[in-house]
Amino acid sequence: MKQAILLLTLLTCISLSTSAQNEQQQNNHPNKIAVFAPLYLDSLFTESNYLAGNKFPRFALQGLDFIQGAQIALDSTIATIGKMDVTFFDSKSTTNSIQSLINSNKLDEIQLIIGSVRDEEFLQLASFAQQRKIPFVSVTYPNDGGVTANPYLIIENATLKAHCEAIYSLLIQNHGADNIIYARKTGNQEDRVAGYFTNLNKPDGKQLLKIKTINIDSNFNVIKNSLDSNKKNIIIGASLDEEFASNLVTSLSGFKKKYNVTLIGMPNWNAFNSFSINKKELIKDFPIYYTSPYFNNKSDKYSKVLQDAYLIKYKGYPSDIAYKGFESILLFSPILINYGSDFMNHLNDSNNNIFCEYNFMPVYNYKNTSTTPDYIENKHLYFLKRLNGITTIAW
Repeated sequence: MKQAILLLTLLTCISLSTSAQNEQQQNNHPNKIAVFAPLYLDSLFTESNYLAGNKFPRFALQGLDFIQGAQIALDSTIATIGKMDVTFFDSKSTTNSIQSLINSNKLDEIQLIIGSVRDEEFLQLASFAQQRKIPFVSVTYPNDGGVTANPYLIIENATLKAHCEAIYSLLIQNHGADNIIYARKTGNQEDRVAGYFTNLNKPDGKQLLKIKTINIDSNFNVIKNSLDSNKKNIIIGASLDEEFASNLVTSLSGFKKKYNVTLIGMPNWNAFNSFSINKKELIKDFPIYYTSPYFNNKSDKYSKVLQDAYLIKYKGYPSDIAYKGFESILLFSPILINYGSDFMNHLNDSNNNIFCEYNFMPVYNYKNTSTTPDYIENKHLYFLKRLNGITTIAW
């Protein structure tokens, strides 16, 4: 807690700059990088007082963890990463908002933006990046925000549409002869997911895969009527609702002795408390599969660097968001240093992997007839298996 407040005190000066350089680049101008995360400093501090009492507020914790991870990456790689001038900004600042930074030309020299932001701040940074023709890497927000024709926006945390594409690709490549059941509930989000699958399965109006849709709003045992004891049953849990997911898992786990059942859920299922290790007795020995752009068993050399430094500085262990902050610096700053304005053409350099594999591809939405992509998105998704509270790579 004391370490967190100390860092926040440093950040009340609006931003924190860190320079890293090697001897060969001392005479060159530094590469300027801006890192944005929600710290809510104006809500936590007056000029001299900390306002949150004895507890650090949870709403600011993720932003702080992201900054701490990024800072450790910089501190740990001064001799190898090159010459940089990295400035950290509070994306939720009211006195120095993103728009005010833009209007006052304080971001004009920035060459790369890395952000753990969402909603309005995401759109503001995407628009600025497009205007200035500089890359903006959105690290944690799994959404395109309706952005179009912006080849400088890089979405690392794949959108829901990309997850549906990955699931459908698995179905059509490996399960065309199986009994595929699409289980959903009533809801706007569910309609959106269904729309993605419909567009994928009926690109020309003709169904490519035979998929049976079941709407379940109360009696989950009704799914038993659609199971086939002579085939593999592939169930798509097509809802982002935790109660639906939990009820579907409970129901299907009761049929596993008689039916060969594989359940593939939505990407947010990994965060559901219902499937945590403390709840594993609810779904004992019943695997749940889902897609994720991130997988890290935290035993590699980079993870150890982060873990050791975090323990020394903050007397604890880094959260997943700290790993993402750490990785974002090590993954993208070398591309800027080595290739400068040609950054966008080197996103997929194979030697850049830190924790995860990425495959950045241009995205053209259905109504886009232009040669300019709407954005660049990571299309590499892991299929993970959650079994008895333990997560591993499945495919």
